[in-house]
Amino acid sequence: MKKIALIYGGISGGIAISAIMLGLRFSEDSDLLSSEFFGYLSMLVALSLVFIGVKKYRDEQKGGVIKFGPAFLAGLAIAVVAGVTYTFIWEIYSMSTNYAFIDNYSASMIEAKKASGLTGAVLEAEIADVKDMMANYRNPFFRLPLTFMEIFPVGFIVSLISAAVLRNPKMFPARG
Repeated sequence: MKKIALIYGGISGGIAISAIMLGLRFSEDSDLLSSEFFGYLSMLVALSLVFIGVKKYRDEQKGGVIKFGPAFLAGLAIAVVAGVTYTFIWEIYSMSTNYAFIDNYSASMIEAKKASGLTGAVLEAEIADVKDMMANYRNPFFRLPLTFMEIFPVGFIVSLISAAVLRNPKMFPARG
């Protein structure tokens, strides 16, 4: 099970973060590629490997039959590895760009608040909140868990669905 979690989780986390980094890289021409929708859609697609990994575990190591609990735990193991991989690669990317993401993201948030028509004390309070967020993001004890929690809830949900579906041996039976 450990091998399956490492392989499928590593690939899943790598695909998710690669899609997001590519979206950020090419988002100058498209708001879609830098949107939260695109980010979570790419995570969901990448985390489909949780389902595939749990099915492989059920078919190859459990003889084609698995209960909900073990299936859910296998899915969670894959999701945790995916989250750690995602976080590790994001941290390397961030370090290589001198943490430019948070500066760019904060600047775009401030511009969006100004464009929405906020002025005066309300705008200043919003800018102060953005600056607090920037300061927090520079702290690795804040940034690393935050990055992990971007992907893990999606993996948790996919693990639940995978366990619920794959506990029925008639669903996607092993071929061969």
